[in-house]
Amino acid sequence: MIRVLVVDDHAMVRAGLTTLLEASGDISVVGQAADGADAVSLATELRPEVVLMDLSMPGMDGVAATAAVLEELPESRVVVLTSFSDRARVTAALDAGAVGYQLKDGEPATLLAAVRAAAAGQAPLDPRVAQVLLPTRGQRTGDGLSAREEQVLRLVADGLANKQIARALGISERTVKAHLGKVFRELGVADRTSAALWARDHLV
Repeated sequence: MIRVLVVDDHAMVRAGLTTLLEASGDISVVGQAADGADAVSLATELRPEVVLMDLSMPGMDGVAATAAVLEELPESRVVVLTSFSDRARVTAALDAGAVGYQLKDGEPATLLAAVRAAAAGQAPLDPRVAQVLLPTRGQRTGDGLSAREEQVLRLVADGLANKQIARALGISERTVKAHLGKVFRELGVADRTSAALWARDHLV
């Protein structure tokens, strides 16, 4: 059974999600939280494998709650479930440590698949969300990347931090940052999340 904590400030949404998840047969809702602070407290107590996290909540919002939950439980997997798909919110959530981002108008089966994927160590992003993060057509293609820059980009896509990349390639952390700056400019992206998504789609 995949143990899930449902976080949303609307009781009706929490009830609906709980009914959907419990009916799957392989997912168990171990708790429900109405706000970010409650989510952190319950996650620490219940230790869920997956946290379904709303973003817009009173008090502590979903981004802050995601960071706080993962600070206490780094092994948990946070999947954002929200109505918002703008780049700023998506990037903030992923930078806080969320591994997945799903939209509330998606299909129930898609959400169940996302929970299972997150529990299995994958990163379930709604295609519409991934599209927001990827460079648009007509932007840089990555053809100008050097072999070393491509190595750095692949390691970013694997989830390594700059210090880990430096150690893996035998270079300084400052050099890694310099390579990443060139990579971002070449791809026309603003952050490592977008670069990682580009790499996932374009580097074999």
